[in-house]
Amino acid sequence: MPTGKIRYDNLKSAVAQVIGFSRSRVETDRWTAFRSHWGLDACYCRPGIEGAPEKGGVEGQIGWFRRNHLVPVPDVLSLQALNAMIDEWDAADEARRIGGWARTVGEFLEIERPLLRPLPTEPFETGRWLTPRVDRFAQVTVRTNKYSVPVRLIGRRVRVLLHASDLVIYDGRAEAARHERLPGKSGARLDLDHYLEALVRKPGALPGSTALEQARAAGKFTPVHDAWWAAARKAHGDAAGTRALVEVLLLHRHMDSEHVVAGLAAVLQAGALTADAVALEARKAADEADGQPAADDTPSVPSAVASLTARRLEKLPPDTRPLPSVAAYDQLLRRNRTPREGTASP
Repeated sequence: MPTGKIRYDNLKSAVAQVIGFSRSRVETDRWTAFRSHWGLDACYCRPGIEGAPEKGGVEGQIGWFRRNHLVPVPDVLSLQALNAMIDEWDAADEARRIGGWARTVGEFLEIERPLLRPLPTEPFETGRWLTPRVDRFAQVTVRTNKYSVPVRLIGRRVRVLLHASDLVIYDGRAEAARHERLPGKSGARLDLDHYLEALVRKPGALPGSTALEQARAAGKFTPVHDAWWAAARKAHGDAAGTRALVEVLLLHRHMDSEHVVAGLAAVLQAGALTADAVALEARKAADEADGQPAADDTPSVPSAVASLTARRLEKLPPDTRPLPSVAAYDQLLRRNRTPREGTASP
């Protein structure tokens, strides 16, 4: 942390109002809390052209970074990917030599590092808390954009922790959903997994849905899923085949995606178009990935099905309890009966 004053431009997230032509500012509440946590002593530049000489080479260095790394605009799939690229560029920039300076950026940083103050031990939460209500489409509206939540939360009020790059939705203290933040307005980011319980009852809503399109675009709904779905609808009908697909998608909550896809490919080749068959083959793929012998390599097992009970017993401690016995009930068999009148004694 710097030990002296840090000069800031009049950014809107920090400055609520500029008072006259002085350097006095009305700061926002969040900025005041942030500055107090990190122990920053702020000095604000004069607004307009008069404050341009006070910014030093900061504006020039920002322009250099933008021209060299952000022109043309990088083509990335997510903000996380862009942030990772910026971190790599920032680390590589330490080897750069500015103008005719004798040392690189990284060497100057090492000289200044012993003069800096230590960072606070406790983190500061920069996110903003919101409390929207879930609508009938299992979505919450955050800054004009909509984000999906599990359908069980319809009609309830949830807590949203909004960050610059993502947002986390909580049901009480439990995390209910996590989404990458949309950069524009009036957009929607939907997770297909949030609607599976509703799709079991209404399978006709799955084809053409926005959640399915976004799952395909993100690579979560693969061509193997599409091929198995088409075969299941052809064999069982549209409604029953789609319900079987929803049951397969529920497996992703408990198993790795690659194992479920491997199970889909195996049963599709064998013509087994049921969710149970996919689950068995997916568990078999998981066993092979863990280094355990496959079920079909064991001569004593006639089927290629992995035993879920055997997997559980391998991880349980030995059972030292005695075996159950029904010997106490044998006395009921030896009870003497009194013969009725007119009947012969046995």
